[in-house]
Amino acid sequence: MTLSNLPPLVTIFGGSGFVGRHVVRALAKRGYRIRVAVRRPDLAGHLQPLGNVGQISFVQANLRYRKSVDRAVEGADHVINCVGILFQSGRNTFDAVQDFGARAVAEAARAAGATLTHISAIGADAKSESSYARTKGRAEAAILETLPEAIILRPSIIFGPEDGFFNKFAEMARFSPFLPLVGGGRTKFQPVYVTDVAEAVARAVDGTIEKGKIYELGGPQVLSFRECLELMLKTIDRKRRLISLPFGIASLMGRVASLVPFITPPITADQVVLLKSDNVVSARAESEGRTLAGIGIKPTMLDSILPSYLVRYRPHGQYQRGGRAA
Repeated sequence: MTLSNLPPLVTIFGGSGFVGRHVVRALAKRGYRIRVAVRRPDLAGHLQPLGNVGQISFVQANLRYRKSVDRAVEGADHVINCVGILFQSGRNTFDAVQDFGARAVAEAARAAGATLTHISAIGADAKSESSYARTKGRAEAAILETLPEAIILRPSIIFGPEDGFFNKFAEMARFSPFLPLVGGGRTKFQPVYVTDVAEAVARAVDGTIEKGKIYELGGPQVLSFRECLELMLKTIDRKRRLISLPFGIASLMGRVASLVPFITPPITADQVVLLKSDNVVSARAESEGRTLAGIGIKPTMLDSILPSYLVRYRPHGQYQRGGRAA
């Protein structure tokens, strides 16, 4: 095979993360050459079996260091940015990773003559009170200013084997007699399956969806925070009391937890701000076809997937058969 006949090269920032690894799998099946750009390439070896020999390579990159971003993008035909953080730690702040870092990726892609797909989030808003949503919104504006034909995907909360939502609360349910409902549990979500998100990314790389647009990705069900926890508890066959936690108290607890070093806080004050707004696909995106269904992907039902990976949280694991909830 000559160089001119080689498959397109795709650089994926954050390719070893929860969403990134599913994107790698989807693109590997399509035959793309894949360059995974991560801070610790030595910890990304689990991606190798997802492709053929030599199909997936690794490069060290950190979005806070522009030169490493340029090096990772060099020679790429398409660039994907899957990097995002839910809480700040050390130098990995929202501004550094989700604003400055996303801008750096867009500028590097433009310099390399590559197209770009960026994973943002529903609720991204440059004027938001939440630092997470605000930096996501600023990044979107900077990306479309730098690369007007870039594709931006805004998923609702993403579920799947390594998710940080259902797994977190299922783990809490193993030891705690109650679970907190921040703000009374009324916040609405539209959980979207990680494989569906990865397929949307792959179609953006394929060039089969319209460029220069922002797509909002949600599943087929809109559920409240309370309903999500009730479904999770039913799936793991456990009974736990759901206790309403006012926003003010939850915010205070988040601030205190964030001060404790070397632990991942169960919730932060910034996440409490996010929970004050629903996280669902907008009516405008629905009407304009900027959704999963609009690009030809049938969204996956939440309850058809949850049992496949939450089974380990049942009182007797995969061997649980009927009986009363613990």
